[in-house]
Amino acid sequence: MMLFALQKYGFKWIFPNYVVILWPQEETPLFVENIIMLMHRLYIACLMGLLTLGLLASCKGKKEKMLTPWGEEVGGDDSVSTQKAFTLSDIQNNGELIMLTMSGPETYYDYHGRGMGLQYLLAEKFAQSLGVSLRVEVCRDTLEMVRKLKSGDGDLVAFPLPQTYKGIRYCGVKIDSLHAQWAVQENNVELADSLNHWYRPSMIVSLKKEENFLLSARSVTRHVYSPMLNRARGQISQWDSYFQQYAPMAGWDWRLMAAQCYQESTFDPRAHSWAGACGLMQIMPRTADHLGIAREDIYDPELNIAAAAKYIRQLSGHFADVPNPAERSCYVLAGYNGGSFHIRDAMALARKYGRNPYSWNEVQEFVLRLSTPAYYNDPVVKHGYMRGQETVNYVNRILDRWAQYRGVVRSKDNGFPSDHFKGFGGGFDNMSPSRAKHHNRFKI
Repeated sequence: MMLFALQKYGFKWIFPNYVVILWPQEETPLFVENIIMLMHRLYIACLMGLLTLGLLASCKGKKEKMLTPWGEEVGGDDSVSTQKAFTLSDIQNNGELIMLTMSGPETYYDYHGRGMGLQYLLAEKFAQSLGVSLRVEVCRDTLEMVRKLKSGDGDLVAFPLPQTYKGIRYCGVKIDSLHAQWAVQENNVELADSLNHWYRPSMIVSLKKEENFLLSARSVTRHVYSPMLNRARGQISQWDSYFQQYAPMAGWDWRLMAAQCYQESTFDPRAHSWAGACGLMQIMPRTADHLGIAREDIYDPELNIAAAAKYIRQLSGHFADVPNPAERSCYVLAGYNGGSFHIRDAMALARKYGRNPYSWNEVQEFVLRLSTPAYYNDPVVKHGYMRGQETVNYVNRILDRWAQYRGVVRSKDNGFPSDHFKGFGGGFDNMSPSRAKHHNRFKI
């Protein structure tokens, strides 16, 4: 009957516009219209069914993805075309070992311009045993490390990798409790054998002791002078004339610069640290090069202070977006100690969490948090782990000592307009000096 009806009334179905055309003059009976409507619905149902089957087929066998903060799949496909690895001989001829790792207190971080972290120190010792220098490439996660290793962008993963990745050779430093180990390319047998032969578990204990010493104040060789040379005469140190001469170059109160100098070297012009910092203001040799100071002159008191003033001025320019000069001095001090890039990371975190990035009291909270994985692995953080407690303490001690100097030593020019200090840092102008207790009198 349906075929008869369609033939009699000349209905024609046109795809995909779902148009029904009737060309005879007779009026279409109701039952024919119902048939057409039913066919229309059946067509739509079939179309949707086919689409659903296609989607199910495409999703078959796929697991739910977990992504890193950078959008990469956790435990995703680490397959990448493996490039020919640098052999041990190639590395020695090239003079450089490239280490792949992640930022963290146990892996790698920048400390006053020097690499630190247990995994870094171990890799550094291995590089020294090969007679080559060590270059660090910081990765965001283990997947990136494995990919870079396979593509030839690194020689060694100096990070305890879980033994689940394919196409790499586990060797060297082993963390038994985690079933994790360092790794090289699968075909780099020579480098793996060299690592296995070199590594001893006892190295971890000795390097931990070495790291703890380097991070302590004992690692800085200096004579501890009194923080006030002559209180009665208002003389802070024998270098006061240099502070007075060069502090204006930095736009600072000269007593603030003196307070920083005491924190850096306790006024010892021959002070030097294991990291290579030299002189009164602990200028690094490469910083001296950048500032145009000859390395043989780096211990000269006047030139050292002049270089520091120039560097402080540059840091002030870097933090020029901090509008209040008194606030800005805190950022400069923090950058001088911990690196301006880390302070910028803390400012980015403050901004992300709805805090004021131009208030040191708020930013210092995030400087402290940069030692916590949840924060130093945050996507807005570009430079990883930081020993934030040390930098915050550094700033606070200098500000406290500066307050004491301001209470004893009068100055015609404070370096900043006085109204910038109202309510700043706990009322420095009203703070009077007092004798320090014996146990922290010369605390650095």
